[in-house]
Amino acid sequence: MNIRDASGARYRAAMLLGCTALAGMAPNIVFAQEAADPTVTILPTLTVNVQGTGTDDDRNTIVARTTTSGSKIATPILDTPASVSVITAKEIQQRGAQSTEEVIQYTAGVTTDFYGSDDRFDFFKIRGFDAYTYRDGLVIGAPFGGIREEPYAFERIEVLKGANSTTFGVSDPGGAVNYVTKTPKNEKFGEAYISGGALGTAEIGADFGDNITEDDTLSYRLTGKLRVGNDEYDYSRNDEQFVMAGLTWRPTDATTLTIVYDHLSKQGVPGSGGHPVGTDFDRNVFFGEPGYNFRGVDRDTLSVMLSHDVGYGLTFSSNARYSNTASDFGYAYISATPTDGSTLASRAFFGNETTRENFVIDGRVQYDATFGPVESRTLVGVEHNSNYATNKTYWGPAPSIDWLNPVYSGAPASVPLIGSTTNDQKTNALYLQQDLTFDRLTASIGLRNDWMDIEQTNNLTGGLTAAEFSEFTKRAALTYKWTDEIATYVSYAESAVPASLSVEPERGEQWEAGIKYQPEAFPALFSAAIYDLTKNNMTRTNPATLLQETIGEVRVRGIDLEAKAEVMENLSLTLAYSYMLSDIVENGTAGNEGNELSFVPNHIASLWLDYTLPSNGIVGDMTFGVGARYSGPYFFNDTNTQSGDASIVFDAAFNYKVQENTTFQLNVSNIFDEKHVAYGGFGADFYNPGRSITASLRQTW
Repeated sequence: MNIRDASGARYRAAMLLGCTALAGMAPNIVFAQEAADPTVTILPTLTVNVQGTGTDDDRNTIVARTTTSGSKIATPILDTPASVSVITAKEIQQRGAQSTEEVIQYTAGVTTDFYGSDDRFDFFKIRGFDAYTYRDGLVIGAPFGGIREEPYAFERIEVLKGANSTTFGVSDPGGAVNYVTKTPKNEKFGEAYISGGALGTAEIGADFGDNITEDDTLSYRLTGKLRVGNDEYDYSRNDEQFVMAGLTWRPTDATTLTIVYDHLSKQGVPGSGGHPVGTDFDRNVFFGEPGYNFRGVDRDTLSVMLSHDVGYGLTFSSNARYSNTASDFGYAYISATPTDGSTLASRAFFGNETTRENFVIDGRVQYDATFGPVESRTLVGVEHNSNYATNKTYWGPAPSIDWLNPVYSGAPASVPLIGSTTNDQKTNALYLQQDLTFDRLTASIGLRNDWMDIEQTNNLTGGLTAAEFSEFTKRAALTYKWTDEIATYVSYAESAVPASLSVEPERGEQWEAGIKYQPEAFPALFSAAIYDLTKNNMTRTNPATLLQETIGEVRVRGIDLEAKAEVMENLSLTLAYSYMLSDIVENGTAGNEGNELSFVPNHIASLWLDYTLPSNGIVGDMTFGVGARYSGPYFFNDTNTQSGDASIVFDAAFNYKVQENTTFQLNVSNIFDEKHVAYGGFGADFYNPGRSITASLRQTW
């Protein structure tokens, strides 16, 4: 199986037409206003920053103040009627996070690493459910089966908790993750680094930019990294090449156009194949097949972001993205552990080839005004998403392996093809968001309709299956600011996602109430939220017919507590705690009613502290970081017959300022190499990631 190139002619043409349309639409927007009307006042335009960072300096603070994840209107987090956590570029660098899982693992409501050493995809849940991912507000998709994103490409990563399809479209009810792309700035800046790890990993990277013209109208940014190395198990590989280039054009003070291209290539091994159930091997022991365990990714992405201030309180903005992806993997793994005293573990071969072409474009108009004592913000938008994908799945038995004397059999000549499909999905959406502020009270409402047209061709039989869905979702919220530092809110939100061509979409709804405190004395954000969410039409496979049917309903109730604060100039912290109580309300013939959902612990908690010892004139600044992540026990299956133990993992970081713009950094993940079974109990066990040590030297300007 090899990564195959996919023809992108029709999508490149669509991208070109879309970009042309964006450029043509902005100057021709017509707005009429009766200036003599004394009851209507045009507010100064709140310029929508299409990257979602507002005025935040994500390179120099861990405390963000603005977001667009709660809606597509740039809004202070304090005024957003939802739980939003922002991990800035500074925090990502401090903790040395190398994957999305590592970036968000100190976030309230988020669970990660529940598939242990399986490294094919990013595995995380928000409030008990899989979470869709987005880039600059445009959907990428579910992380399971997708591409592991490169955190170095992003200025920040925003985590929105709760059902909210009115913001981004189809999504699961637990929440969403929005990646915010690094874009050019109107100043000279940059960094370059080199790093090495204990597993033989070496990496170099750079991120820099400047103005091309003296009047700051044209700027560029280049970002890239190159990594070669291994993972913690034998016969592993962890290589990556990433490059990103961006141009920003500011022809006037009212207009900004940004174009960003990036290429991501990865070559790795998806895992060690698991370990026999009940055994206790070192993590490096490999029970896969050295000639077959592989994972390849090749993706090209072109993003266009346009913002135009029309005047009179009216702003037009739009994002568009084209991506072409090819990926594959081969995986030999332990499929069953004998119980008769034998040491021969059964194995299987599993492989996949996927290509995907995606074009998505979103355009929106925002109007800000006051009507007497009422401040109004209105957003109207349209979105089009075209997704064309092919998928081949291979599966077959593999030779057994003696775990006391492993002998590898080599790569198979072939693996049976058990599935081959072509999917063509088009989604069109229309949405409206309205905020009305009466002194300290803000009422928010969001309405959205998604029209989904899905076709799937079974390439093995030639059969064509088609389905059309029209999903209407809504959101309503009230926010009250008691002072300029304290706000409370209550909200209701809905979500919808097509589960299968043959069943109704899965739908979610959530009630949430929360309080936020953002002191003016120092950078900080403290938040607490309580929620009750339900997901209906849960898809389950009927054991009698082996067909999917919508027979399920699940419920999760919980509490999220989170704090991010730069308490003093030399002390900062991130603190999170979540309580989740999941309940399978309806599960048809499976009979799991009353059980808890798999992979949903009742308690998760985390703490990260950074303390800086200032320079004494001889020794430079030294920053010490320490973190702890706790997860309560959780079940491996919905029948609640197999479970893991509670665990706590400690991390650390050390940063030394060698010179004014030169720093040395040491990051250690899982300091004490704590080991537990993160997933397993059926055919094999998969351990959590072990100790990882990385040293870096970084130069900034």
